[in-house]
Amino acid sequence: MHTVLGVIVVSSLAFVGTMIDNFFAFAAQLSLTNRVRFQRVSIAHALGVFSLIVLAGGIGSLLTSIPLRWVGVLCVAPWALGVHAWRQRHSSVSEQYRRGALTTYLLCVALGGDNIAVWIPLLRANGKWHELVAVIVFAIWETLFILGSQKVATHPRVITFGATYGRTLIPWVYAALGVLILIECGTFS
Repeated sequence: MHTVLGVIVVSSLAFVGTMIDNFFAFAAQLSLTNRVRFQRVSIAHALGVFSLIVLAGGIGSLLTSIPLRWVGVLCVAPWALGVHAWRQRHSSVSEQYRRGALTTYLLCVALGGDNIAVWIPLLRANGKWHELVAVIVFAIWETLFILGSQKVATHPRVITFGATYGRTLIPWVYAALGVLILIECGTFS
């Protein structure tokens, strides 16, 4: 991959392939978030992705090997959110589904095990200029993902579904995300 176009294509595939779970998790979270908070939680999501990029680039630059299975410990974040949602399932929707920037950031980072695994070699393999191109591509895709998630989350059918089934489904979604993190990180293999 010696061309800039090659770096753009591979970086796009790496971002989209590893962020598809974050896209749907973020859209689901936004569908339960007051629109007034969209900008704040969107910034938190972007900061989560930025943290993953910095972590992947830093690890790659230092040639330090951190076992991916250790990242699986972050499954605790969505599980804790799921337990909280389960305990509050009979509360009013505004109390139960109060989604803030910290929740968004933690969920984004917790879902980032696959990102780190893919992005470390991508960012390390091609030198500083190609690494910069990859980071710019990631930033563009993150912007598109945030705008797409906001669009999905404000769709009337998604809002109706979230209002009808959200309190029942969200604890199970968080539990499944925790399991997904463990599987993707190979924590028990």
